[in-house]
Amino acid sequence: MAAHNTSSVTEFILAGLTDHPGLQLPLFFLFLGLHVIIMVGNLGLITLIWLNTHLHTPMYLFLFNLSFIDFSFSSVIIPKMLMSFVSKKNIISYTGCMTQLFFFCFFVISECYILSAMAYDRYVAICKPLLYTLTMSPQVCLFLLLGVYGMGVLGAIVHTGNILFLSFCGENLLNHYMCDILPLLELSCNSSYMNTLVVFTVVAIAIGVPIVSIFLSYGFILSSILHISSTEGRSKAFSTCISHIIAVLLFFGSGAFMYLKPPSSIPLDQDKVYTLFYTVVVPMLNPLIYSLRNKDVKLAMKKTLSRITFS
Repeated sequence: MAAHNTSSVTEFILAGLTDHPGLQLPLFFLFLGLHVIIMVGNLGLITLIWLNTHLHTPMYLFLFNLSFIDFSFSSVIIPKMLMSFVSKKNIISYTGCMTQLFFFCFFVISECYILSAMAYDRYVAICKPLLYTLTMSPQVCLFLLLGVYGMGVLGAIVHTGNILFLSFCGENLLNHYMCDILPLLELSCNSSYMNTLVVFTVVAIAIGVPIVSIFLSYGFILSSILHISSTEGRSKAFSTCISHIIAVLLFFGSGAFMYLKPPSSIPLDQDKVYTLFYTVVVPMLNPLIYSLRNKDVKLAMKKTLSRITFS
């Protein structure tokens, strides 16, 4: 093969989720169905927030961006995974692999920080309600979103750059359904301790900083809720946070378990199953979590459906 910068490999073969022939077609239809649910759920939430002016608040601005990230995230991963179920060889070019890796890292890290921004929004709403409008001004929201996507770009550049400096000396079967960091490190013929250290340092920052800010926000929130005298008031304040808490536990729990572990403690075949959780399950569940438990979203859905019905 012709040389490609530091690599003699110009394409990779994605092994897919499983090599069991009898599972290929059922898994194709299963993940196709899940992909449709992700698309409909997240696009539906984006559309509801866009069309209903009473949802044009900081809380729903961040939820709008969370749905956009989940929609884009799954679009980067699932279509290529579906190909592995119906193709004898699911080939991705070196450039395509690095592109998928970049956007995968970008959306994962952006989701970490959008969840952190949402926690800060809940902190201000519950702990400083009289200053909410001033504190969460359009300028502040824009600054937070720039931080969210800026950290996403920075993390993606570091991760992708780290992999670009590796060499792949002939072996091009990638034991995964996507171009993920750890399988690429395993496949490389010159990956070193420093490459692994870079990966886990960036992941620790991408997960650690948002988790610390989320814990701090909810620490102050819990303290404020406990000082509310009425049971009804405490219940109402807590109910505004529960959806976000569930989303945080699902996303950070699966991400931390996947990356913040010794590199060889879990086989790559099991890694693929764990990766499914935050690449497929979380983007599918987030719209359900935020719509089924949210009165404002339910109201917006009823208004939108009534407009369609009587138009």
